[in-house]
Amino acid sequence: MKTLFLTVTLCAAVLAQTPTATKTDAPKATTSKTGATKAATTTKTGTAATKAPATATKAPATVGNLLDPSSFKTPAPAVFQAKLTTTKGDIVIEVHRDWAPRGADRFYNLVRAGFFTDVYFFRVIPGFMAQFGVSSRPEVSKVWSNSNLIDDPVKESNIRGMVTYAKTGAPNSRSTQLFINYGNNAENLDSKAFAPFGKVIQGMEVADQLFSGYNAQFGGDSGPLQGPIGDKGKAFVEKEFPKLDKILRASIVPATPAAPAATKTDTTQTGAAKAPATKTPASTKAPDTKKQ
Repeated sequence: MKTLFLTVTLCAAVLAQTPTATKTDAPKATTSKTGATKAATTTKTGTAATKAPATATKAPATVGNLLDPSSFKTPAPAVFQAKLTTTKGDIVIEVHRDWAPRGADRFYNLVRAGFFTDVYFFRVIPGFMAQFGVSSRPEVSKVWSNSNLIDDPVKESNIRGMVTYAKTGAPNSRSTQLFINYGNNAENLDSKAFAPFGKVIQGMEVADQLFSGYNAQFGGDSGPLQGPIGDKGKAFVEKEFPKLDKILRASIVPATPAAPAATKTDTTQTGAAKAPATKTPASTKAPDTKKQ
């Protein structure tokens, strides 16, 4: 198995937030060997004379064949949101396709196909970033490990909350691994073709809490875990590194419907029968979005 690394020395500001290391590798991708891990879940439903209506929320239907990367060709919307339901809580990412079109399209297709189910945050370095995107199904990891994207030009900066693909020092080496920037990494990453395609608009406090306790076992950086996860899958992680946080499921957030067009009120007076007056509800304040 080939493990790909790109070394990046953090600036003084980032180093101050990462006391366990004086040098931090940039987010990197790897290839993985094949294996077979299948999981099946069954749900038993009790019976009773009067059955209550089911209230369970169905998992979103998947679109696409994860074993055939060439089938993932649907262009992403200009702007969309994806929710990562993790073991620590929800993280919502807003994607702007014009920031990095190829990266946005792939992320959109991967989410819709269910790629991120049981995907682990295997490399979490406080003050730097949280990396994820290795499938916990070895057969899926194998087919995607070398399905690389052509680089997008860097239009946005790797500041706190921005979401970017991991890559090596080689051109066009992005695949499925991503990272959430914890700090301002623009000086170290922008010039090296790390092109952000989205930003965390909700749940950055959740991202900050992702487990990072295995770094010490790897000299301060658990990046080497990506290889064994890709090769051995979910069973390996649950046995050897059970505290790693993961994505339980990812879904595209439905677009908010446009407000209906205003209708003209008929001011013509009627005869004896007068239409009942309708009271306009007080305006509601849109939910604030915490700026990351």
